[in-house]
Amino acid sequence: MLEGKTALVTGSTSGIGLGMALALARQGAHVMLNGFGDVEGAKAEVAALGGRVSYHGADMSKPAEIEAMVRACEAEFGTLDILVNNAGIQHVAPVEDFPVERWDAIIAINLSSAFHTTRCALPGMKARNWGRVLNIASVHGLVASAQKSAYVAAKHGIVGFTKSVALENATTGVTINAICPGWVLTPLVQKQVDARAAQGDISNEEAKRQLLAEKQPSLQFTTPDQLAELAVFLCSPAADNIRGVAWNVDGGWVAQ
Repeated sequence: MLEGKTALVTGSTSGIGLGMALALARQGAHVMLNGFGDVEGAKAEVAALGGRVSYHGADMSKPAEIEAMVRACEAEFGTLDILVNNAGIQHVAPVEDFPVERWDAIIAINLSSAFHTTRCALPGMKARNWGRVLNIASVHGLVASAQKSAYVAAKHGIVGFTKSVALENATTGVTINAICPGWVLTPLVQKQVDARAAQGDISNEEAKRQLLAEKQPSLQFTTPDQLAELAVFLCSPAADNIRGVAWNVDGGWVAQ
């Protein structure tokens, strides 16, 4: 379905981002990866699906590096058709104890980076009258949790940014949407599970159950593959008129 298209996925060397890259590659897209994880392993996984794959190590807190990454993608592949803004970090603390540098980093990487990638990618998409911008927000773009003030602020900002840019491009062939996952068993979340298990002297499975029971009524983790299949749908012709949506995939979290 995406033969001849090029996708840039930020934060894509593991977890949700790698799942997105793999799903888009399966549909025939060329992919540029970005991130600080196992770069060669991620490239090999995507390349095994038959398309072209590249990597750019832009630091997503630095606007000049972000712009250089977009330009490198366009130069290497000729176009940038699908932009998946996935890069993100987390820190948990009460607001009065929240380190200022952590706040600044979370806002820069989780929110501002999407502005910088989007502003650079949009002119080419609009010139070709086709493009997809998919912002990986979070259920925390729709509701809040305590001790996650920077993350919640950034993710709410991503949802608002998605709506605004979608309206600006509503009469074009470029759509902008957000995906809002609940708990997904990524390496980052597994660390939280491990810490809960150690702190409570309980099994890893019980720690997972407790984590899910607090927020996610299905008591099931969403998988990166499930999120990636939604992304593929949002890149399809069936989604041509889906614009400015914040699509929660959260096992009923926001329905409560």
